[in-house]
Amino acid sequence: MYFIDRYDAAMQLADKLEKYKGETGVVLAVPRGGVPIGYYLAKHLDFALDLLMAKKIGHPLHEEYAIGAVGLEDAFIDERDNIPDEYLKVQIDLIRLELKERYRRFMGREEPMDIRGKTAIVIDDGIATGRTILVTLRMLRNKQPKKLIVAVPVASQEATERIKREVDEFICLYTPAPFYAVGRFYQNFRQIDDEEVMTLLRELNERDRRTE
Repeated sequence: MYFIDRYDAAMQLADKLEKYKGETGVVLAVPRGGVPIGYYLAKHLDFALDLLMAKKIGHPLHEEYAIGAVGLEDAFIDERDNIPDEYLKVQIDLIRLELKERYRRFMGREEPMDIRGKTAIVIDDGIATGRTILVTLRMLRNKQPKKLIVAVPVASQEATERIKREVDEFICLYTPAPFYAVGRFYQNFRQIDDEEVMTLLRELNERDRRTE
């Protein structure tokens, strides 16, 4: 057991991210489990907090295998071999509609923050295979951030090696082997509901409005 809960994980990550204080940046939290960690780190770094709304496109014959990912504004297809264009179009449209509805509910607006020229730090509570986040990172790179960083409390060694090649820095506190489900490394890995996500986001949004 490495972490008491997500806030404990966030406090441990904060030391590793201290060097980015003073930069213009955005914390991109993966909902829902990444939001409590992202909330704490955004406050600590005095960064804006946004949600990284992305979802994998599963292979038509093997839904769990990610062949791409869809974001609010764009999509990245990693593997096209023998994948019908019509399948991709239908999946992209359906997933984007779902993501936009969730983002609007959480954030109260339509568009994500512009990360061009900023330090973008992607936060989640852990990474198992890393397939979905890999294609998501390629979408983020196209948005031209100054730096693209992934910071997580725990990740598999397989995911670690893959992600390191895609980012300017990969910060991970533990890469245990063998790797079990992310929740196995937390004493308290309770489910985060939508209401808690919205409460945390609302608090930080009010902070940002007061300092504008």
